[in-house]
Amino acid sequence: MTVNSEPTPSSAGQPPARSRSANIRDVAKAAGVSHQTVSRVINGHPSLRESTRQRVLDAMEALQFRPNRAARSLVTSRSGMIGVLVTNGTYFGPASTRAAIESAASTAGYLVDTATLTSLEETAFKEALGRLVDHAVEGLIVLAPQEATLRQLVHLPVKLPMVTVHSTSAADDHGLSVDQVAGARLATRHLLELGHRSIAHVAGPDGWVESKERIRGFRTEMANWGLDSSRIVTGDWTSDSGFRIGQELLAADPPTAVFSSNDQMALGLTHACGDRGLRVPEDISIVGFDDVPDARHFAPPLTTVRQDFDELGRRCVAHLLTQLGVPVQSAPRTVVPELIVRQSAASPR
Repeated sequence: MTVNSEPTPSSAGQPPARSRSANIRDVAKAAGVSHQTVSRVINGHPSLRESTRQRVLDAMEALQFRPNRAARSLVTSRSGMIGVLVTNGTYFGPASTRAAIESAASTAGYLVDTATLTSLEETAFKEALGRLVDHAVEGLIVLAPQEATLRQLVHLPVKLPMVTVHSTSAADDHGLSVDQVAGARLATRHLLELGHRSIAHVAGPDGWVESKERIRGFRTEMANWGLDSSRIVTGDWTSDSGFRIGQELLAADPPTAVFSSNDQMALGLTHACGDRGLRVPEDISIVGFDDVPDARHFAPPLTTVRQDFDELGRRCVAHLLTQLGVPVQSAPRTVVPELIVRQSAASPR
């Protein structure tokens, strides 16, 4: 008699059980050590034989085991996370520095958690900072170079290792920056050495550290040459404001040269000159600040001051890691800018 047997679960056409990822106990078994030893290897414990450490690392590689960051933070009480507090907006300088910070942090084995300030009010500052603290960041980089933000840092409700990105003050142990004063003096001196004596400065908005420092550099260099530095007009970093200011400056008694506090406003100035029938640099010279990627393609290519944002970002991370006890190579707190000479400035007629 033939008996029709029911298929067992294993033969009923069901897919095989999905293989799981290796865990710390699998690594321990493969390496012939305890799981505590594997944990010590993951967290860089110094009191381990090199042969044991290598055996564990080989097992991790063979099993394609990757330590879970959250689990590791429970063991070490360190999150491997850096908090970055940034100002709202898409300004070239802060955006470039932020990208450099993320790259340098990744190289050092850290993740970056970013909180954006929706305004400069104290409430917005505390909310953004609170979110970073809730995410257990180990340290903080403040990339919000407005004076109002920097004042609030004095009254931080929490104490974290911290780096601020702004012009260096002798009384500030946290600050790193590009030397804005030196950069403004380079731009102004270049125009003076070309023979200009009637120079206007288009400044950035009030309340920004960079605006204030570039004004100071412009005035300092003009004073060294015994010249008046009162012709300063305030913009808002946009090319639209540069265009509007250019129309005002050129309406009556135009200067022979303009130092713009950023390249975008310099672009607007160049547009305004064209509308007035003035040629750059034959009739009026223009120098910018930042060296945005498009500056070399302005018409004419823009002479400007280059800030090394990549280097600034690397130094921010290095100084923060030093405060966290991570051995890194020390670096100066101030990045020195350089003048990039192109075709937008020439001797006055």
